[in-house]
Amino acid sequence: MKLTAKEEEVMTLFWDKGSLFVRDLLDCYSEPRPHFNTLSTIVRGLEEKGFLDHNAFGNSHQYFPIISREDFRRSTLKGVIRKYYSSSAFSAVSSLIEEEDISLNDLKKLIEEVERKNS
Repeated sequence: MKLTAKEEEVMTLFWDKGSLFVRDLLDCYSEPRPHFNTLSTIVRGLEEKGFLDHNAFGNSHQYFPIISREDFRRSTLKGVIRKYYSSSAFSAVSSLIEEEDISLNDLKKLIEEVERKNS
């Protein structure tokens, strides 16, 4: 499940606000706002990709997310691990520990948290 930066920006608004008409979505932006047709195209693309669905109200459509933010995060993380770490979660975590300079104490806390969740 890949999204462009603009698509992810729009999805974040849906995840934060819930169901929206494109006009409502437009109101979420400060000036200079994107053009209505641009947002409408992005929203229809997100629907085609399976991220949004809609309820019809006459000629208007109220869109709502059908993929949760957490499912998107999980899928994106799995894709990064597959693409950049040869599907090795161990390599990904090792890299994060090195790059973020995580202390041994923080690592122990993380292990305890994972063990608690898995018990």
